[in-house]
Amino acid sequence: MKKNVLWIAVAATCIMATSCASKKDLENCKLENKQLTGNYQTAKEQLAASQARVTSLEEQLAQQKKDYAKLQRSLDKSLTNASQNNVSIDKLVDQINESNQYIRHLVEVKSKSDSLNMVLTNNLTRSLSKEELKEVDVQVLKGVVYISLADNMLYKSGSYEINERAAETLSKIAKIIKDYKDYDVLIEGNTDNVPISRENIRNNWDLSCLRASSVVQELQNKYGVDPKRLTAGGRGEFNPIATNGTEIGKQRNRRTQIIITPKLDQFMELIEQAPEEK
Repeated sequence: MKKNVLWIAVAATCIMATSCASKKDLENCKLENKQLTGNYQTAKEQLAASQARVTSLEEQLAQQKKDYAKLQRSLDKSLTNASQNNVSIDKLVDQINESNQYIRHLVEVKSKSDSLNMVLTNNLTRSLSKEELKEVDVQVLKGVVYISLADNMLYKSGSYEINERAAETLSKIAKIIKDYKDYDVLIEGNTDNVPISRENIRNNWDLSCLRASSVVQELQNKYGVDPKRLTAGGRGEFNPIATNGTEIGKQRNRRTQIIITPKLDQFMELIEQAPEEK
């Protein structure tokens, strides 16, 4: 009987001890499971963050590829434009060089023309007497030689007929004209504003034209100037150089001008030497 009681007591003690051990292990398992669950959740969150980072990097890479492609296209276009611009600049430089050459040519021609005009003027003024120079004015204006003669020296009073006193002066002018064969000659008649009406002369237009024609025919017929080089024209009272309000002014306006200019055909040849537009 005592033995049974002892055995029961020992068994109960063992059961209690086993029960205590199992409970402790369970607590340990629960704690470990909790830690593992936390670690899993942390790892899961880290994985999600990593995946989001990867997605962001992929998007950035795709955008950078687009930007690079756009930049490449822009660079290619810039290179193409630069190449075209270089060609345009080269053409522009060529045109500028051609223009500069043409300008230098014009300057040389003008310089030569100015020199010839000065020689012509000097030769004429040296050939005229002091008395003649009182009634003959010689000027060079804008590359053109103007020889202005007073009407009372050239014509009979109120007429368009050449008087004898003008013969010597016209002969000297004719010699200069014949020496310079590369020039054309315009004879231009001018009057004051006093109206005139005579037989075969209706007004100052007629008078100025008739006086210019008289000088042209005198140079041609008496002094042998080539008529192909001569032109007669009249400007009436409409090209005054002084006021018509005084007698001195009227006297200055009553004049005939012999205008010596480079030949028109030579001028046109000069124009044709201009560089062509490209």
